[in-house]
Amino acid sequence: MNVFFRVLTVFALGVGLAAAWPGLSGIARAGEQAPAAGTAPEFTGIDHWFNSQPLSMKELRGKVVLVEFWTNECINCLHVLPHTKELYDKYSKDGLVVVGVHTPEYDEERDPASVKAAIRRFGIDWPVAVDNENATWNAWNNQFWPALYLVDQQGHVVYQHFGEGNYDTTEAKVRQLLGKG
Repeated sequence: MNVFFRVLTVFALGVGLAAAWPGLSGIARAGEQAPAAGTAPEFTGIDHWFNSQPLSMKELRGKVVLVEFWTNECINCLHVLPHTKELYDKYSKDGLVVVGVHTPEYDEERDPASVKAAIRRFGIDWPVAVDNENATWNAWNNQFWPALYLVDQQGHVVYQHFGEGNYDTTEAKVRQLLGKG
């Protein structure tokens, strides 16, 4: 039995080192902020829009856009939501556009009525795109809930954050893009 625990410990350490070793894996980890580059993909395959007519990244050029991938049963998404709301409340008058992309993880999250109820329950006032077929999720090569992407006025993704946290860094980047410091 003692040998089993030693082998298990060595295995766990090896897995931990492999996951943390820079350059060993191209897979992003939650919270990681890999440098983003390129033109922001369009919203594609959207089943329904709430709080807005359909939007396109092309139409949003000239604005700073925060795209947030979320789902209404994800606890991490719900923890990030008050911070997204704070950014929206603070900076929408200065030109920040927040677009939520609701990409369901579970079948019951696909129902537009349940998404609408969640939007109402959580006090979401910004546009929400329902991405039931993961088309926009795939176009953005997204892998996480929640995921935040900041798009500059020229339509380029200039910042991304996965998971909870880094709220001050995200706000500082919003302020910088809006010319507020």
